[in-house]
Amino acid sequence: MFDLVIACFLGIACGTLTGMIPGIHVNTAGAIMFASSAFLLEFISPEFLCVVFVAMSIAHALIEFVPSMLLGVPEEGSATSVLPGHRMVLEGRSKEAIRIVSVGGFGAIVVVILMLPVFAIALPFLQGISKPYTWIILTVGSIFMIYKLTNGLRPFLWSLFLFILSGILGWLMLQTTISSGLSLMCTFSGLFGISTILFSLNDSSFIPHQNQFYDFVVDKDTIKSIFAGGTAGAILGFLPGFGPAQGSIIAQGMCQTSDDGDDTKNFLLANSGLNTSDTLFSLIAIYLIGNPRSGIAVYMSYLISEFTISHLLIFTFASLLAVAVSLMICLKLGDSFSKLMQGVDYRKLSLSVIILMIVILYIFAIIYEGPILYLTLALITSTAMGLLPHYLGVSKSHLMGVLILPAIIIYIQMYI
Repeated sequence: MFDLVIACFLGIACGTLTGMIPGIHVNTAGAIMFASSAFLLEFISPEFLCVVFVAMSIAHALIEFVPSMLLGVPEEGSATSVLPGHRMVLEGRSKEAIRIVSVGGFGAIVVVILMLPVFAIALPFLQGISKPYTWIILTVGSIFMIYKLTNGLRPFLWSLFLFILSGILGWLMLQTTISSGLSLMCTFSGLFGISTILFSLNDSSFIPHQNQFYDFVVDKDTIKSIFAGGTAGAILGFLPGFGPAQGSIIAQGMCQTSDDGDDTKNFLLANSGLNTSDTLFSLIAIYLIGNPRSGIAVYMSYLISEFTISHLLIFTFASLLAVAVSLMICLKLGDSFSKLMQGVDYRKLSLSVIILMIVILYIFAIIYEGPILYLTLALITSTAMGLLPHYLGVSKSHLMGVLILPAIIIYIQMYI
């Protein structure tokens, strides 16, 4: 058992590294480790390697919020949180923002673990009956949330237009031979990363002094938002085709606050909770319905041919330990980075981050032999599209149509 604890801390270290490097997805590190598994299994057990995978994915899911908010560098799980979190940094509230996402991620894992008996009973049944209606659920849910997040006919029409436009971009990217990881890196860098940083250049030349005091109170809205994030992450487990993009719609609907609630705070709580709970539930789904829902889960399903209740308990314990340790790491890294960034020339830092994101994209394009000119065009297009919500005054989360609309089309083709 002690060796599995070592495996957990090893995974946390790997997840911290991948979470802090812009553009590196946890599945990339997982693919490298899985490709080396034939050699590694001569020295360690499959359970040891799987615990490393579990801890790495949980740590990455929580710690990736640090570069996402402080630098505006998104991944799929943190994309919708980039703008509100980055805005808090420019208001000098980075310490508060880091604590919000840390508590949200930790609390959501606890929610999933506590509700595991309920999910074990309901998930297999609900997963079976929901498949033919997935496209309807996605369509109705998307339109409903566009309506909820807009105020008036004009913003609604613009939001719907952006949802469809980003969806078309996502569908076109899916039709290419480019790997999904590379195409996602390209589109998310433009839609949520480079565009957000470019727009924020208008607001600040220097990163302001970060307030060392923060007002973070756990109230009923906080608990409600944590529960919303954990539940939304679990719902993804039985709705095929749903990912963090679709889950953010559910979480936003569930974390509506009271009139005096802080919408930014509760939005970040729910989205960080969604990110970590979805990571855990994608692993739990292997045992409950035999359906791995992430790249890491797929690798684990190959390493362990038959998942038992013992495996489920081991991985659940590893997740709880990983999220507890990662919470402390996230707080420490977030505070250290925010302190280092104070007084830094924001324009120079922003341009450096943009260059770094582009360089990383082209490095992976060369590694995966992607078409450079096509990716360049896609990056320019997605960046221009990502700027539109800022000038139209609508929520940037509608650009998650880049993933939702293709999923709707795929499930319409499957069941109609």
